[in-house]
Amino acid sequence: MTSRLELDICVIGAGSAGLSLAAGAAQLGLKVALVEHHKMGGDCLNYGCVPSKSLIAAAQVAQTLRRADRFGVGAAEPVVDFAAAMDHVRAVIAAIAPHDSVERFEGLGVRVIQAPARFVSRDEVMAGEIAIRARRFVVATGSRPVAPPVPGLADVPYLTNETLFSNRARPDHLLVVGGGPVGLEMAQAHRRLGARVTVLEAARLMGSDDPELVDVVRRRLASEGIELHEQARILRVERDGVEVAVAIDTGSGERRLAGSHLLVAAGRAPNVEQLDLAAAGIAATPKGITVDKTLRTTNRRVYAIGDVNGLAPFTHMAGAQAALVIRHALFRLPVDVHAGPVPRCTYTDPELAQVGMTEAQARAAHGDTVRVVRWPLTGNDRAQAERETEGLVKVVTDRRGRVLGAGIVGARAGELVQVWCLALARRLKIGAVAQMVVPYPTLGEINKRAAGAYFTERLFSPRTRRIVGWLFRLG
Repeated sequence: MTSRLELDICVIGAGSAGLSLAAGAAQLGLKVALVEHHKMGGDCLNYGCVPSKSLIAAAQVAQTLRRADRFGVGAAEPVVDFAAAMDHVRAVIAAIAPHDSVERFEGLGVRVIQAPARFVSRDEVMAGEIAIRARRFVVATGSRPVAPPVPGLADVPYLTNETLFSNRARPDHLLVVGGGPVGLEMAQAHRRLGARVTVLEAARLMGSDDPELVDVVRRRLASEGIELHEQARILRVERDGVEVAVAIDTGSGERRLAGSHLLVAAGRAPNVEQLDLAAAGIAATPKGITVDKTLRTTNRRVYAIGDVNGLAPFTHMAGAQAALVIRHALFRLPVDVHAGPVPRCTYTDPELAQVGMTEAQARAAHGDTVRVVRWPLTGNDRAQAERETEGLVKVVTDRRGRVLGAGIVGARAGELVQVWCLALARRLKIGAVAQMVVPYPTLGEINKRAAGAYFTERLFSPRTRRIVGWLFRLG
């Protein structure tokens, strides 16, 4: 029997975006319902950021043992219990899960409805047997992995990020389709945990990142024994006894690769099929729900945030978009989802973090007026002490020194890039970073050194030397 709810806000989807918005709205005193038909916490907690970084951490420990002799400590090939490593992954998920649980959100005053949702009109949603009318709806249903249209792929078993962390048997040979963040992070983690790994990428590895920085990651992956195939067009996939075989066009002929397991990490699609968006007058494309700069859809009652709108598929941006909707829908303040910088980080070892424009993007927009400064990790004393000297900071500015973008490849790049996120968000010039006083010895000092390099040529020029000499003679 159908029951009815009258609400201020109905949030559809309990991933990072939906949880952030539901919590904020409820704590501001609104009547809020959160509809989720699958797992609380969404992709990030259950299949994405949390399990992948947990597995990477286990793999890092194994690699540290292999390389311990750099510090005068006996190195050894680690004994890896792959099932126990996966138990570690599940334990981390379990430790975080209460923060995203039904019980916590009900404690905040949110009505949690565990059922599929679909629009039945512009201002009404059915969630199971409950009809919901609300002043505002927020769609936050996220995305899912999709498989490329490769002949034979549907006829063989393969893993995605949604099934990978349920696999408790270490692959003998993992074939990875996709050389983006997910594919490369999991390729390196599995290699370090003892699997043979081959990566197949149709274009180039990490294609949206600065090629100079990507090359550092590429060299490390190859040095650890990961077989990399770029510009590799997959012709077909087929069974080979108990294994899976992939045939690729290498440009000089066909090559066949066989492995025990196949991981497909080659794209995602928005979760919109069950929503019946047309009933609510909500436009969408294959990339996601169409939104304006305020994250409002073509139905002014409805917002779409997180992966489902296809703008910036990162957990941190899901939370940021939730905050924008709270500002716009609750406080009636102007917002622009395109106004701020969108940082990203790939958690390989070394990490690669990027914010703002790459060098190529900056030159396309500003021509020859662009200035580029670099500083290698070899020039950082803390990196030397920790034997983590592979990588560099690369900063791009306009002719007046305003920061246009920054990329870092190296240890803890995801942390190091944050000062450049602030510089871009506040439209700072590079001199603001150069003038910071930072603790010594820290990896963060490398940002100050890179910024200082911008001024080196001018500071120590013959003209400056003449001025200093003249001032000194004045007494």
